[in-house]
Formats: sequence, C-alpha cells, structure tokens
Amino acid sequence: MTQFGFELLARDGAARRGRVTTAHGTIETPAFMPVGTAATVKAMTPEGVRATGAEIVLCNTYHLMLRPGAERVARLGGLHRFMNWSAPILTDSGGYQVMSLASLRKLSEQGVQFQSHLDGSKHLLTPERSIEIQHLLDATITMAFDECTPYSATPEQASSSMELSMRWARRSRDAFVDRAGYAIFGIVQGGIYPEQRARSVAALTQIGFHGYAVGGLAVGEPTHERNATLEATTPLLPSTAPRYLMGVGKPADIVASVARGIDMFDCVLPTRSGRTAQAWTREGPLNLRNARFAEDQSPLDPACACPTCRSYSRAYLHHLVKAAEMLGPMLLTQHNLTCYQDVMRETRAAIEAGRFGAFHDGFMAGPAARTGAATEES
Repeated sequence: MTQFGFELLARDGAARRGRVTTAHGTIETPAFMPVGTAATVKAMTPEGVRATGAEIVLCNTYHLMLRPGAERVARLGGLHRFMNWSAPILTDSGGYQVMSLASLRKLSEQGVQFQSHLDGSKHLLTPERSIEIQHLLDATITMAFDECTPYSATPEQASSSMELSMRWARRSRDAFVDRAGYAIFGIVQGGIYPEQRARSVAALTQIGFHGYAVGGLAVGEPTHERNATLEATTPLLPSTAPRYLMGVGKPADIVASVARGIDMFDCVLPTRSGRTAQAWTREGPLNLRNARFAEDQSPLDPACACPTCRSYSRAYLHHLVKAAEMLGPMLLTQHNLTCYQDVMRETRAAIEAGRFGAFHDGFMAGPAARTGAATEES
C-alpha cells in the first residue's frame, strides 16, 4: 500500500518544491487547500474544485462533529465518499474554535467543553475525541488538537498555552491510528515569541509527526511579525517533512511564506471573496459591485483561462452581483480558486527553474500583491 511521504524535489533559497504522497493521491507543493468547512467548498461542486487545479481540500472537525456527526459520516462510507471527493482531505482539529468561540467554551487540561452555536447543546472535545472524529471522517491528514493562541497573549500566556498544546499533542499522537498513506501533523504554537516557538518545535519533533503546521498566526498580527515568526520557526522544522501554515492568506502572504520555507496553505479568502463580490486578479482585487464595471465587456482577468474568464464579462458579473443572483458567487469563486491555484503553479515552476527570488520580488512589486478586503478564518 502507498505510504505517506514527502519528497523534496528542488530548493531555491528557503523556498521548497516538493511532493506529498498519500493514500488518496499526491499533492504537489507548494500547495493551496480550498476550505470546505462543512464537507463542501461553498458555491462549488467537487468536480469544479478539482478543475481549478486543487489536489487537496480542508474540512473542519468541529463543524462536522455537530452536523451531520462523525459517526453518521462513517456509516455513510467516510468523508471522501460522502462529499464525492476522492483526493486527499485534511481536517482541522477544532483547535481554532477553542479561540474563536471562546464565549461558548470552557478550557481545561482534559479538553474543551463547547456549547454548540447551532442548538446550545454541550460537547466535550478532547485530544482523543478530536482524533477519533477525524478517524471516523477518514481524513487523509489529521491535525493534532491544540489551543490556538490569540495575538494578544503575553509571553507568559503564550508559554502556558503552548505547553498545554504540547501535552495535547502527545495525547493526539498516542490516539492516532497509524495506517499506510495517512498522516498526523503536529501544530507549532507560541505566539509571536521565538523562544516559545523553538520550545514547541522541540517538543513536537521529540514526539514525532508526519508533518508540522505553524498555528497561531493570521490571528490579527501585523505582516512583519508573522514573517519574523516564520523566519524564526521554519529553519527549526525537519526538512524531510511537509510544513503547513494554517489560515494564510492573501496571494502575496502565500508567496512571502513560501520564501520562508512553507509548503502548504489554506484560507477562506478566495471563497468568501467570491461570495462578497471580490475577484482576485493580476490587476489586484476587484470589487464587482463598483459601477465602473456596469458596461465593461472585458473578461475578469484576460490572462486567466478559467471558465468564468473565458465566457463572461465584467459587466455580466456586475449585473449578477447587483441582482443578487446565486450564479455571481459561483462564477467569482470558480475564478478566485483558479487564481490561487495559478499562483501556486507559477510558484512551483519558479522554484524548479531556480528563479524564485525574481518571481517573489516581481510578485510583491506588482498589482496582484495589493491588499484586498480583510477576511479571516471563521
């Protein structure tokens, strides 16, 4: 049977070109994972997601635990069959909700007592239960259960939170059922404090995981602090394992993070932007609500080969947005996900050709790096 593995194919500075092998297929890295929180990438069919070039999607343990329930998904044949996605799936452990739903939970050494945002029912999510849920879902890549440290944390708070996450990481690893082609990733925590990040990496590598994620970023910190945290963290991670930056981000954030040694990314931005009339293009982000597009017959992005850009004008997309027709978010999401996959494809090619530095500098200086509407994971 296929074993889980990571092959480093090329390097250019700290940037890495690799390939992840799993039980459900391969993933070319650097890779972007569309977010399918509730077993669906919003406004897209699985066939449409795959057509954008995506090779892996992310689903959420917390949300699927509440609805439809992990045991039900298991009875129905697992998440791949349930959502008609045969390629790899990574599942978030629920750790982000430990932070984002702080008003609805109680944190202890055992785990997190949640009050469901759906019906108020109470649920205990422990490292063992998180891993069990992800096993029932048949996740290709399971994430260790952790506490996502907020940006506002003091050094002392970040240290305490990180140490709790490392104890949970050990319990998560012990609960994981090793199978050919499947993996569990540990999550580095420690806020924006290099010494805490180093201690976290040391603890995780001692436990031993198939891959390593950098968590607790994209939670409100300035870009320069995120970059500095990555520069202090990624050199400490094993070079033989994939590295995943959770919840990032805009295209420029992704390219900047590849330059600092990251291999895998996820973010709700391209899909949420598609539902809020924002398109990511080589001109930068465009707001299709803007009246200047009302009679613009040009394609959304002339350099893009996606069906939206091949077949529909900016004027028509503007009309769909103004008329609140559901086709608008569908077409914009299709384009945005294609745009992200195009960026990843160009990034991989630049690393292979040994010209990533020039690619990075040109991307950062170009209009595509302009900041769009602020959106974070939810």
